[in-house]
Amino acid sequence: MSRTNDIIVIGAGTVGLMAGIFGSRAGGHVLVLEATNQIGGTLHMSSGRMSAAGTKLQAAKGIEDSVQDHYDDVMRICHNAADPDIVRLAVEHGATTFDWLTDNGLPLVPQSPTFHAGSHEPYLKKRYSWCPEFGKSIIRVLAPHFYGEIAAGGVTLKLSTTAVELLQDPKTHAVTGVRARNRDGEMVDYHGRHVLIATGGYGASARMVAELHGMPLYNVGAPLHADGSGIRLGMQAGGTVRGTEHFPINFGVVLDDQDYPSETIGRAQTSPEERQPWEIYVDTYGHRFVAEDEPSIDAREVALLKVQDQRFWIVFDQAILDQAPPVMLGWSRDQVTRALGSHPMFLKADTLADLARQAGIPPQTLDKTVAAYNSNLAGTDPLGRKHRPAPIAKGPFYAIRQHATIIVTSAGLAVDGELRVLDRHDKPIPNLYAAGEALGSVATMGHAHVNGMMVTPALTFGRLLGERLVRQPQRQRAAAE
Repeated sequence: MSRTNDIIVIGAGTVGLMAGIFGSRAGGHVLVLEATNQIGGTLHMSSGRMSAAGTKLQAAKGIEDSVQDHYDDVMRICHNAADPDIVRLAVEHGATTFDWLTDNGLPLVPQSPTFHAGSHEPYLKKRYSWCPEFGKSIIRVLAPHFYGEIAAGGVTLKLSTTAVELLQDPKTHAVTGVRARNRDGEMVDYHGRHVLIATGGYGASARMVAELHGMPLYNVGAPLHADGSGIRLGMQAGGTVRGTEHFPINFGVVLDDQDYPSETIGRAQTSPEERQPWEIYVDTYGHRFVAEDEPSIDAREVALLKVQDQRFWIVFDQAILDQAPPVMLGWSRDQVTRALGSHPMFLKADTLADLARQAGIPPQTLDKTVAAYNSNLAGTDPLGRKHRPAPIAKGPFYAIRQHATIIVTSAGLAVDGELRVLDRHDKPIPNLYAAGEALGSVATMGHAHVNGMMVTPALTFGRLLGERLVRQPQRQRAAAE
């Protein structure tokens, strides 16, 4: 190659595109290695939802916000479990990233910014935005700039090129480049001043989910190339992983079968703000584990996280099936009725005892749980549930199984406040950086789901590293002179 690589980026997704654009514009050369045959990474599947404080959009709508308010809100929602230095870095520079995108034509839905979109805990101020075509809208903004830098000579893109090893100095352990397998199956060594791991998470790897968390992967909601390879590269170079104790989940989906990972066929409507519950939720042992009308999304998800295997049954009877709004999101009552008794996740029985046996629940326990729920309808529910319109009293009885799924993966490479990958002594590995889901959601969200705190930080960190890593050697040379 005719130019020295200032940065080698592994992954042409959310982080990699921004690092390429801004590294090139800072006067450097960025080599981007992408294992697939297209750019964009998880943005092709992502909701692309963002949050930032102090944006031009907020100002235009008369919304007063600050970096400190955003920081405090993030830490409140995640129960102070995120990395404070990484959160601070993200929110301090988020508005600049967001404004650059909107200045360059990023379309937003009319309600932007808002408190939340109903899927996660709300912010206290309106700073949450998204696009009509979600992550794909972001790709459409970034792609022309990225390809423009390729045309200008500041970026080289290698598609269908898989990083297999980080090159290191045998004495200092400084990372000096990347060994990769190209589209022809040949091994090629690429050398550069800095290497940035931006490969995403491990949401498509049941093996890695089991290794890091000891939990099953019920459903693959990530691209198939989200196999944790970048995290493994960092570990092989001496990096450490953090966040294995955290495993943020959503409140569940209905799977096609129990051959995990399985396809999703639907989701029960468990958000009380959209549909108040008529049914009860029981775990594998037949016990209720949360007030079904609990208004906090986070509280419901935390309760499910404590349930064995993070799956549960939604139990109801014929009267509830007939009278309540359909329990499956987007399904008609007839669709639900046809599935009951004919699909392995939709059970039907004449008695509670038979329903329990089909579900693998101790019959006596389920009977006691339902009886206790019915007897308290006129009084106080032990779990604090308020909405209890009808008993579960007369067969046929029904149960629908929900499995918790992961949206993003929580564990990732440990980094410092400059996004340098750390070894087991918390010392930076020279020249090695990581950003995006390679850090794990624990870095910016702790063990919760915090609106916009994956996509915006990934974009922001790519921008910052692209600019800073190119200018760093320049500053070092100037100091030496």
